Amino acid sequence: MKEKALVLYSGGLDSRLVVKILQDKGYDVEAIHFNLPFGCGCCDLGCNFNFTQKENVKLTMIDASKGKLLDEYIGLLKNPKHGTGKGVNPCRDCKIWMFRNAKEYADKNNIKVIATGEVLGQRPMSQTGHAMKLIDEEIGFTPVRPLMELGIKGRGRKKQMELAEKYGIKYPSPGGGCLLCDKILAKRFRMLLDKDMLNENNLILVNLGRHFFINDVWYIVARDGNEGRILEKFGDFIEDEKGLPVVWFDKGGDKKKAKKLQEAYRTGAEKEERDKFSGFKI
Repeated sequence: MKEKALVLYSGGLDSRLVVKILQDKGYDVEAIHFNLPFGCGCCDLGCNFNFTQKENVKLTMIDASKGKLLDEYIGLLKNPKHGTGKGVNPCRDCKIWMFRNAKEYADKNNIKVIATGEVLGQRPMSQTGHAMKLIDEEIGFTPVRPLMELGIKGRGRKKQMELAEKYGIKYPSPGGGCLLCDKILAKRFRMLLDKDMLNENNLILVNLGRHFFINDVWYIVARDGNEGRILEKFGDFIEDEKGLPVVWFDKGGDKKKAKKLQEAYRTGAEKEERDKFSGFKI
């Protein structure tokens, strides 16, 4: 019977290559994918499933966008032990959290090898020599890193692309990424985390519209009709009219204040009207 190996599988080029490399070495490969609440990895779960199915690899999804795992993850964001990047991204703590959950799954399924597509120098927060040593010490084991064993390092993808051609595999173009790394969104995240306002029902709102926090109430002004239609699904809102955007507000919100925001952001509104709310923007 083949020895099993568990790959932390984001769905990107590096993790797909690790699947193929370990198969070449004779392992029975399984993949574990973490659906993180604010993104990272391949955003197309169907694409991930198609690849693993084609390669005869069992794919297990760990969904951190709801329930107990989301609570754990938000707790991690509020109190990152190892700091954050330029946004609110606790990359080292996030990696530790994923490895620990992967180890728990591996132990339950008698899997001794846990592998990752990490490359030295590829990510400044979690893929430096110091960060990898720290992470390995925290999780209590050293993951297998096949791409590093091949001498691959740095942020380039030339060698990985050559390997992909050799294996005849397709892979998604890099894109999207983790919203927690976004410096523009950092103030918004910090406010919402501090006020304990994020939950599985409103995660989608974080990167939607213009946000304001006025008298402990969260308001969002739609930037277009598509955003307006999404906001209307969340309960309390001021509906749009010609030239007026939808404005959503959290429970306890002031409809009069929402109406003033709607007027300030109507089509053709004067800059001075919007400037009245600039101090409340997050």
